[in-house]
Amino acid sequence: MKKKGNSRILYVAQEIFPYLPESSIANTCRYLPQGIQERGKEIRTFMPKYGCINERRNQLHEVIRLSGMNLVINDTDHPLIIKVASIQSARMQVYFIDNEDYFQRKAALVDDNGKFFADNDERTILFANGVLETVKKLRWSPDIVHCHGWLSAIVTLYIKYVYNRNPLYEHSKTILTLYDETFSPSLNKEFFKKLTRENIPASAIKLLEKDPSYVNLMKTALDATDGIIIGDKNINPEVLEYAKKSKKPILEYQDGEEYVDLHNEFYNQL
Repeated sequence: MKKKGNSRILYVAQEIFPYLPESSIANTCRYLPQGIQERGKEIRTFMPKYGCINERRNQLHEVIRLSGMNLVINDTDHPLIIKVASIQSARMQVYFIDNEDYFQRKAALVDDNGKFFADNDERTILFANGVLETVKKLRWSPDIVHCHGWLSAIVTLYIKYVYNRNPLYEHSKTILTLYDETFSPSLNKEFFKKLTRENIPASAIKLLEKDPSYVNLMKTALDATDGIIIGDKNINPEVLEYAKKSKKPILEYQDGEEYVDLHNEFYNQL
């Protein structure tokens, strides 16, 4: 039987240092899970296995018992491969969602010329489903699902509208951390239709039907989340205003050493 309180935290991360270069998201997702684990909570941490991650140097290996699932996106089967690596100094494992169609290219979210990948909409769908299906295989029930970076944002929708009927997720709360990030141009205009095929209600994603822009994606995710954390000093003003007007629990930006303790308290209160 689980301990009382929010004792199991699932981190869904767009990027983590040292697997990708240092950034606000990458650093938070490297050090926050470690700090939370050191405070007695169980954690699981996931990120995409972008093709630019050196598997040999970072000692990634496939987890055969978790791999082998097929995810259907836009009527096409996509095999899922799960890999894992350890950050030894943190005593922390990181699981990687891999797929040949979406994550083998030698870049993360934009190509060598800085051009936004045209299939980033389907990559976020595969990443969200891949994480939540893998956690099901682990038979691990998270109290909190904490999303970092826009690529993870639709996980809030899946927890609220799709996986809420699964016993492992029926009591899970979601948190979305907002960062100083954006993307351009908008996601594929078919993104709305693809999400409705995932059994996400059209009424919950109506902003994405109009324009699947960064701002509309984050507003849609904020509508579905249970808690909000401000992860950077500078957040898109429209997104920040929308978050504040939501009246949902918010942890304001913290840059001091106590940020892990404040996150820990925020988890406990949600």
